[in-house]
Amino acid sequence: WGVAGGDALEEMQARVAALLALPCIPICLGGDHTVTLPVLRAMHAAHGAFSVLHIDAHPDLYPDYEGDRYSHASPFARAMEEGLVAHLVQVGLRTINDVQRAQMTRFGVQVIDMPSWRAGARPHLEGPAYISIDLDGIDPAFAPGVIHREPGGLSSSEVVGILQSLTCRVLGADIVELAPARDPAEITAPLAAKLVKEVAALVLRSRWETLR
Repeated sequence: WGVAGGDALEEMQARVAALLALPCIPICLGGDHTVTLPVLRAMHAAHGAFSVLHIDAHPDLYPDYEGDRYSHASPFARAMEEGLVAHLVQVGLRTINDVQRAQMTRFGVQVIDMPSWRAGARPHLEGPAYISIDLDGIDPAFAPGVIHREPGGLSSSEVVGILQSLTCRVLGADIVELAPARDPAEITAPLAAKLVKEVAALVLRSRWETLR
């Protein structure tokens, strides 16, 4: 998905809502991180509030970014303001400024930045959850094919380990910010595909446990 203004956000929300009505557990691919907001709106309409595991180098909590309230740097600010998310857990952060720290406090975000990760902090989610993975949350040594490279991040193995450690019910997921033109070695797309498979395994487990 690409994004071209409010009409695109409404169209994405409608398409995810249609999938959820089947019923279906969506795994969405972006596009920049703006696409997460319409997905969360559709998910909330179907499920009510839920937890979100957000893996990223950036909090994406700006009140607005260069005057745009619906930019790639603001989706979680809108989601929290709209009451879509009961509990937001952010992992892998390494570019946090005072504006975003204030937003974290305002919304009660659980932050596991890279210093906390190295000190042993790990995410734990209870109840149903949605997973949002920005590929720049992974160190550019493993995922160079992103727009905003931030050294000092999680390894691909660590991200796979986070997913495999989850025991909560998974309602859906997105994997965003793949930029193949910035990856001449073509190592980021296979990693994204691996993460899709890992998330799909979580989804299948969730459906099986619901049906038992």
